[in-house]
Amino acid sequence: MKLVIASDIHGAAQWCEKLMQAIDEEKPDRVILLGDLLYHGPRNDLPEDYAPKRVIELLNGIAEQVFAVRGNCEAEVDQMVLDFACMATNNTLLDVDTGRSLFLTHGHVYGSGLHGSVDKRPALAAGSALVYGHTHVKVNEQGPDGIWFFNPGSVGIPKDGSHSYGIYEDGRFEHRLLS
Repeated sequence: MKLVIASDIHGAAQWCEKLMQAIDEEKPDRVILLGDLLYHGPRNDLPEDYAPKRVIELLNGIAEQVFAVRGNCEAEVDQMVLDFACMATNNTLLDVDTGRSLFLTHGHVYGSGLHGSVDKRPALAAGSALVYGHTHVKVNEQGPDGIWFFNPGSVGIPKDGSHSYGIYEDGRFEHRLLS
């Protein structure tokens, strides 16, 4: 199973287009979107390339591949314009090849406690992964009790200036930079 994992696009069309190019190149089985897709929110500056209608068009173009969760900037109107479900606070995906459970969330309700994230972990079995966004900070490390923490960083408004997404393949996570 190969996944592209992205979070925090925040309506940044240019960076979403680069993500679409990466998806074409990566050829994943699924695209995991961890929320904050269209809007910048009151705490973020407006991205230079802010064009949520263009982001809607791009994401709807891959709707059949998308598995998404709701971020803190999503609203009911987003579900009205997106062709995939995006309002669940969390979801779980099972990697049948490895038996690993991936708990998918934005990070504003559940998080690892790392780098300013919410310190509220769901009950997960050792070997599971907590996959989240929200902080715009890349994380790829094992936490307590054998739980793996992965944050792909941010497509649209990265805290460290490097626009990124993640890959999950063969039971491993890694970061990829968009350029």
